[in-house]
Amino acid sequence: MSNYTPLPASGISATWRNRGDHTLTTVSLRWENEGWTGDGRIESNNVQFVLRISPMWQVQQFLLFRDLDEPDLWLATDQRGRWGEVNGAHRTDLDGCVDVDLAGTPFTNSIPIRRLPLHHGHSAQQNVIRIDTDTLSVVPVTQTYSMVDSSTWLYRSMLTGDEVEATVDQYGIVIDDSTFERID
Repeated sequence: MSNYTPLPASGISATWRNRGDHTLTTVSLRWENEGWTGDGRIESNNVQFVLRISPMWQVQQFLLFRDLDEPDLWLATDQRGRWGEVNGAHRTDLDGCVDVDLAGTPFTNSIPIRRLPLHHGHSAQQNVIRIDTDTLSVVPVTQTYSMVDSSTWLYRSMLTGDEVEATVDQYGIVIDDSTFERID
């Protein structure tokens, strides 16, 4: 059960500004076909992405578009920790991953924040798929999410050791962190 207010049936939209280069990232969430669809755009890389998320905030499908009408990257899970590509090829290197962490947007960190039923001072470690929008590299990474209080979280990459403190709104959607600030 989420620690946060349920999203309105009409969905929500959010826009973040990168503190370094002032480019924008946007996401619109809408309820459709018994789940959430997140449509996003990362201006700095001319990237569009679509995430299908279950009602329990589990990532089901991820598509990334850069310069083609068809997805440049398409991943889906069977909800048992097995991931595959559009052609049906099983990606054994991604087995056990729970979430997608897309470079260039704080939105993907909002997904585990909404889903994890943590209390103040508690942490959870999980494997995520880290996607680089420049190279389209797809790498499994272990991350730790810690709830500092109801509006503050820390997430840390076990690969790089980088730790980010994020502030979230009443829905558990990131407002700002060290790289991004929400402007809507």
